[in-house]
Amino acid sequence: MSYFKDKVCVITGAGSGIGRATAIKLAAKGAIVIASDLHKDTIGETQNLIQSAGNSCKSFVVDVTDRDSVFDLAEQVIKDHGQADLILNNAGIANIASVEELTSETLKLIMDVDFWGVVNGTQAFLPHMRARDFGHIANVSSIFGWIGVPQQSAYNAAKFAVHGFTEALRQEMHETNIKVSCIHPGGVDTPIARNAELPQGQDDVSRREEIAKNFKTMAKTTPDKAADTIIAGIEKGKARILIGRDAHMVDIIRRIFPVRYGQILGFNKAIEEQS
Repeated sequence: MSYFKDKVCVITGAGSGIGRATAIKLAAKGAIVIASDLHKDTIGETQNLIQSAGNSCKSFVVDVTDRDSVFDLAEQVIKDHGQADLILNNAGIANIASVEELTSETLKLIMDVDFWGVVNGTQAFLPHMRARDFGHIANVSSIFGWIGVPQQSAYNAAKFAVHGFTEALRQEMHETNIKVSCIHPGGVDTPIARNAELPQGQDDVSRREEIAKNFKTMAKTTPDKAADTIIAGIEKGKARILIGRDAHMVDIIRRIFPVRYGQILGFNKAIEEQS
């Protein structure tokens, strides 16, 4: 019998990419999937894909930056199912801008979605898990939660924050039956780069096509493969879940070269080529 059989699994950002792939695979393993996303059309598609395969899924339109909405989702899940066994805080957006170009409005947006969305999801479901002394909280950080990357200061800030927040939570849950995982994807072929927030004056179709093309050359992991890695890591109760060979490579490089990793990974060369 599947580990996830009849477990209530809540996934944010399930309208596409890693979130959708994980939702579909969990449902196929017998989980009761609660899928949420900001976009009604895409989350509806996820629900239809799962239900058409004969599996269980309910979908909700939820803005993870709206704390009340996230807490309302948790209350609805408990009302309908009596429990939440997994919350996968996956919703996120990207940003491409230098520190000089970055506006306070864009920084706030990235932090609200990528960091505060994780905080809201965690704090909404944690009390219910504490009451049962059972559950799993899995938060999506990134390899950019380990290393600073040019043009990614806002995304770095949010993903470093998710990493630190999740590590602290894991320590707090040490003597409980609540598992905590921090997920660090490398390059995964999702729409996140195409939909990234860009500086004013750079946001046009050709620029987005260029970004998407460049990202695709680096994104060697499919959403399906990422979902498999996440699900296996959660089942094993792993504290860290690394997705893709590039994630493992970056993890090694930043440990060996904690200051010079940018030089090793070619960040300076990439900046020169862009200038």
